[in-house]
Amino acid sequence: MSASKNPVLGLNVRTMAGNNTAMTDDKTTDFGFKTVPVEEKASRVADVFHSVAGKYDLMNDLMSGGVHRLWKRYTIELSGVRRGHRVLDIAGGTGDLTAKFSRLVGPTGEVVLADINDSMLKVGRDKLVDNGVAGNVRYAQADAQYLPFPDNTFDCITIAFGLRNVTDKDLALRSMHRILKPGGRLLVLEFSKPSNGLLKKAYDFYSFNLLPKIGGLVANDTESYQYLAESIRMHPDQETLKGMMDEAGFVNTEYHNMTGGIVALHRGFKA
Repeated sequence: MSASKNPVLGLNVRTMAGNNTAMTDDKTTDFGFKTVPVEEKASRVADVFHSVAGKYDLMNDLMSGGVHRLWKRYTIELSGVRRGHRVLDIAGGTGDLTAKFSRLVGPTGEVVLADINDSMLKVGRDKLVDNGVAGNVRYAQADAQYLPFPDNTFDCITIAFGLRNVTDKDLALRSMHRILKPGGRLLVLEFSKPSNGLLKKAYDFYSFNLLPKIGGLVANDTESYQYLAESIRMHPDQETLKGMMDEAGFVNTEYHNMTGGIVALHRGFKA
């Protein structure tokens, strides 16, 4: 493991090379529909989010028709966060969840906005500061697989639309479990598998025909949004992810489908 200081954000950053439990014998993993060496995935994902950071909020609204705000609101409702709590928002991006958690925990609580990508982290920090969200928010550039926090630190951890980009999801889930306090909860908000066949066909058409074109027109980046569509299809389905959370040590795990299963919110507790 190595530790370094991010010169722009002034953050302590820890990195560690690791193996992917889902990789093949020749140590490869998925990057969308491509197969790449496991050690290359993180840098490829980083390139995607360096590219889309500036248009991330606008594209979220365009891609979901604004419905992503309802998905995130439901996540907040199921979080159980209250005054004085410590919350970790992993892959927090531009800070939508962090802003809401900051108001809930109040001056005696703390929210850590964490992201592996420094471009996303800077956009999120600037957005939150501009909106007056400060005082009880910290920022950390961190890898979800190797979270640089002590055991039993947080009352609640969220990861919204980020788990599918993690190389070793099992390792990341175990890392999250380790730093949760007993009784704390993890919420994973992620694109998933529609339950209706007609909806799935319509969703596939939109994802692979329209989404990359919107990305090209608005963000001048067709390839990144092609990858994002592919990464959704490679992500474990609802039951598989629930089983992975169970294997990582979470109890009372459950999931809630939203928008016909296009998105699912998984929740689990640390015993």
